Amino acid sequence: MKKAGSLGIYITCILLSLLLPVAARAQGEAVCAAGVTVAAGDTLTGLANRYLDDPLAYPRIIAATNAAAAQDDSYARISDERRIVIGWKLCIPAAVTGALSEGGPTQTAPAAGTETTAATTSDVFTFDGERLTIDFLRKQTYPGSEIVVEETLAPGVNYDRYLVSYRSEGLKQYALLTVPQGEKPASGWPAIIFNHGYIPPEIYRTTERYVAYVDGFARSGYVVFRPDYRGHAFSEGEARGAYGNPDYTIDVLNGLASVKKLDYVDTNRIGMWGHSMGGYITLRSMVVNGDIKAGVIWAGVVASYPDLVEKWNQQQSVVNIPPARRWRTQLVEQYGLPEENSDYWASISTNSYLDDLSGPVQIHHGTNDADVPIEFSVKLFDQIKAAGGNAEIYTYLNDDHNLSQSLNTALQRSVAFLDKYVKNAPAAE
Repeated sequence: MKKAGSLGIYITCILLSLLLPVAARAQGEAVCAAGVTVAAGDTLTGLANRYLDDPLAYPRIIAATNAAAAQDDSYARISDERRIVIGWKLCIPAAVTGALSEGGPTQTAPAAGTETTAATTSDVFTFDGERLTIDFLRKQTYPGSEIVVEETLAPGVNYDRYLVSYRSEGLKQYALLTVPQGEKPASGWPAIIFNHGYIPPEIYRTTERYVAYVDGFARSGYVVFRPDYRGHAFSEGEARGAYGNPDYTIDVLNGLASVKKLDYVDTNRIGMWGHSMGGYITLRSMVVNGDIKAGVIWAGVVASYPDLVEKWNQQQSVVNIPPARRWRTQLVEQYGLPEENSDYWASISTNSYLDDLSGPVQIHHGTNDADVPIEFSVKLFDQIKAAGGNAEIYTYLNDDHNLSQSLNTALQRSVAFLDKYVKNAPAAE
């Protein structure tokens, strides 16, 4: 059973069956199993996932809603699948077998006469600043789970690709997995946990974006595991952002534990890569889990929380901070300004724990990055060196947030670094 949301669901099935002509229904127009009022944070894919157990079934909601609107003007008319509006009334058709591929899960729409309440929306969730602390993350357990192949995808040049699932805090999470072709090394393949940057959850797709990045590591002989994070694509749970909630870091750490269960992975040779928000997650993971042999961070959100609050322009950083997330305001309201409560602000900043990094870190940043200031990366490099750690940094003149002009060079440097500290690390006994 999926987590329910804060939506008022009222019964329209019987009424609509009276309103829609029998002839129209015979021609395939949908009859509503339930009516749903759009709330803050809702998306068509999210609603399809919640009520039809298949995010790709959202065209059925569009068709059913537009069919209902033809007979009852209280229903919305949807002309753009990327846009629904708070307060719109949508028609949820009866659930049918829906899945990522044939034979997938099913879910029945709410029965007549029932009402359910759904999850608190992203911008009004109960804020708990103690969950942001590094100590909180260290006290949690990350059992992971068996990794299940949900769908076999088209292979890469020398590796196989899969859409897979695993469990994080009881939630079914999805990920992209690549596995090298050819004879497995005696100890297993080295692996990279690949942490993507912020992409609006409603448009995120597992097999889109970062294609060249994943390929660069996968064709170099690594198992690559790219978790979606909760609330993204098919993954259960709510996408509440990375900076005001530990959810995404927890999902990554459970993903790491799941990868370690694969019998073809060498558990002593696992590295991590992160871009932007994924860099924040990577750095955080490396002071919590000692199994990460090395990390590579591109254009990372790697500043301390005081610097994030004081030096990061939210309006210019829409790539990394969804406008609805109010973690800055909530932190200040609950714990005071950094200069007023320095101990707490240090407790949530990974930069206070760099003595505990699990391995060396390589940093990349473009000088024309309009989303994340390059000074964050430069300062992190200095902080790691001051803590006695192993770090190197590359800056790219006039390049952007994605290092699009220097992609091949940055990938080559990243692979070489991971080869040195991960692939060529001593094999597990």
